[in-house]
Amino acid sequence: MGVITMKKVAILASENSLLSTIASPMDMFLQAGVLWNVTMGQPPSPLFDVKIVTVDGESVMALNNIPVSPACAMDALDDVDLIILPSQGFFFNPKDAGHIERIEWLKDRYEKGADLASVCGGAFTLASTGLLNGKTATTHWGLAKQFKKSFPEVDLRTDLLVTDEGRLFCGGGISADLNLSLYLIEKYYGREIALQSSRCTMVDLDCISQSPFIMFTPEKNHGDNIILEAQDWMEKNLRDKICIDDMADKAGLSVRQLNRRFKSATGEAINSYLQLIRIDSAKVSLVNTDQPVEEISLTTGYENISFFRRLFKKQTSLTPSEYRKRFR
Repeated sequence: MGVITMKKVAILASENSLLSTIASPMDMFLQAGVLWNVTMGQPPSPLFDVKIVTVDGESVMALNNIPVSPACAMDALDDVDLIILPSQGFFFNPKDAGHIERIEWLKDRYEKGADLASVCGGAFTLASTGLLNGKTATTHWGLAKQFKKSFPEVDLRTDLLVTDEGRLFCGGGISADLNLSLYLIEKYYGREIALQSSRCTMVDLDCISQSPFIMFTPEKNHGDNIILEAQDWMEKNLRDKICIDDMADKAGLSVRQLNRRFKSATGEAINSYLQLIRIDSAKVSLVNTDQPVEEISLTTGYENISFFRRLFKKQTSLTPSEYRKRFR
């Protein structure tokens, strides 16, 4: 591999950060070149210098009232190769003064060559820099609606566990901090080092999809009562053949009007919405009942079992049987 240059990593902690999204990346980066070597009876060769920093160098209170003591203030770092943005979950506040200072610092360091990586809800901070506009990103699927409303110019991919835009990286969920860290270890030092880290920490190096964990949460706070009635009717009649023409007649609208209003209210086309609620219903049955897959297919509106299996795998990346085995 030749001469190895140690990468300098800063983890930018803030109030209400989730502690694991600070500590887990730190642990993963600090073990690289160390844990494997020690296990194999070789001298340790650390690859990362990791520091926790805050806006002013003062301690912050992580979620659940756990204090986090930084090494220094963010401005005290002379240089840095990678900045990790932990998750603040639902506590993200774009009007917070500290948040504004962090954004300016992140943009400045990015211009000077630092890579930026967010974990879970940390994507809100990264997107606030504007650097993700027109690019792909990911965050926890439960934060997707809030993220899309806040940052419509970002291509959000909640089916992915990790996104890579050259020097901008995102990890999807809380535990994705480990997957993201492994991904970055591989990017900086190659697959063999990443595999060594994977084996020692028992974290799957190639786990890249968030799809199996996603549950569809229909938008129902849109205020369109006609569309709300259509949604409720669809959910109560999943097993039946649902005809858009009949739905339009029932709503007193043309098919074109219904399609337009439905998409505007829910964010999904009618057929797409129907498939999402049917597959979610199938997920619940797979986990909570002993019904055969064939029967679940029928009760969720799919007479063609092969089509149901293909659609299920397309949405979840697992077959129905694999899904049942994994989540039961």
